[in-house]
Amino acid sequence: MTDRRILIVDDELSVRGSLEEWFREDGFQVETAEDGLAAIRAMERGPYDIVLLDLKMPGMDGIAVQKRVREIDPRATIIILTAYASVETAVEALKLGAFDYVTKPVDPDELSNLVRNALNARTLAEENVRLKETVSELTQAAPILAVSAKMEHVLELVRTVAETDSSVVIRGESGTGKELIARAIHAQSRRRYFPLVAVNAGSIPETLLESELFGHEKGAYTGAQYRRKGKIELANGGTLFLDEIGDITPKMQIDLLRVLETHRFTRLGGNQEIESDFRLVCATHRNLEKLVEEEQFREDLFYRINVFNIQVPPLRERPEDVLPLARFFIEKYARAMGKPVKAVAPEAEAVLLAYRWPGNVRELENAVERAMVAGRGPALEARDLPVSALNGDADEPLARSLAALEKEHIARVLSDCEGNVTRAAKVLDIDRATLYNKLKRYGLRR
Repeated sequence: MTDRRILIVDDELSVRGSLEEWFREDGFQVETAEDGLAAIRAMERGPYDIVLLDLKMPGMDGIAVQKRVREIDPRATIIILTAYASVETAVEALKLGAFDYVTKPVDPDELSNLVRNALNARTLAEENVRLKETVSELTQAAPILAVSAKMEHVLELVRTVAETDSSVVIRGESGTGKELIARAIHAQSRRRYFPLVAVNAGSIPETLLESELFGHEKGAYTGAQYRRKGKIELANGGTLFLDEIGDITPKMQIDLLRVLETHRFTRLGGNQEIESDFRLVCATHRNLEKLVEEEQFREDLFYRINVFNIQVPPLRERPEDVLPLARFFIEKYARAMGKPVKAVAPEAEAVLLAYRWPGNVRELENAVERAMVAGRGPALEARDLPVSALNGDADEPLARSLAALEKEHIARVLSDCEGNVTRAAKVLDIDRATLYNKLKRYGLRR
């Protein structure tokens, strides 16, 4: 307790002296004040963990002092000292935020226990604040760079819907960052201290998806050797993110609708109903309205999930975001690869802006990563970029792109090695015969 400070405020010298002696013996740092004005001056000089405050004092009474102490330091814990005649006033002080009160004459053991309980409560409150701050840091979603007005609008929609528990459908082409938007909604919601559980519904067969979502009991099917909780159960208190919801089968649509209506389900092979309080966020690249018209998606499920819509624009419709995203990915991979690349050369900027990015942000990240592997200078150069971006041809076969990239890379390494094939082969980590064959294939032999 040597770092804990107590301020004793009482107009009776004998009370101040006794309390000061008791608490110094207990290892506290103690100061005293004979009236309200002295107490306020002491509070202004420095913070106190505990303020023992007498209610009946000449001049400024304890209630007025309490209010002023709260203004100076809202975290200070106040314990009221009162005579039998002023218990009602002590109750008023409790309503104003005092921790507790003791009646005079003061029992030293009772007051010591009360002070320790107050300090324990203060410590728990401080730890709770730190824990929430830590959890908030850990649950922060990955940053979403938004320079364009279209993405600013998307982030505004995220902030609006995050405060509610409404179901959300996030729409957009593949690679636009729909899962990032879902995580941003969760991170800004009251559910952020609970998990966000993501399921790619489009990539899992129906039989496995059922077990993935609802869980199963031991022996529910061949290979079920133990009980397993499903994603819906794991999302209790938090958010369930279903990616590619437009691809789920009619049977799964019925099962999902039932869970959304009741928030109850049973594990496969089980008969006990389980309740889960989760918020649903979905994503899809498909036109759900058209699927409903074609009777491939249930209309009742569509209206259940389609409470709030967020449309994520493709990268070609927000060119203002291309270069900031590229720089972000450069910084990310420069750290991962230990490379000194920090900028984008003007020619490379022009290539990045001219390309239409059919794969959206995911393709841009992939292109930057590949360029970082190939690049050697302090800036990302146009020649480091994949050939598809260089040619502006989104449909170029991958094999041709890789071959062209390899050719350019070999030529650059050979140039750096001043034409020395042995050194170039060592840098490329291939043998000289393989390098000679590649030089011949690409027409690089002199």
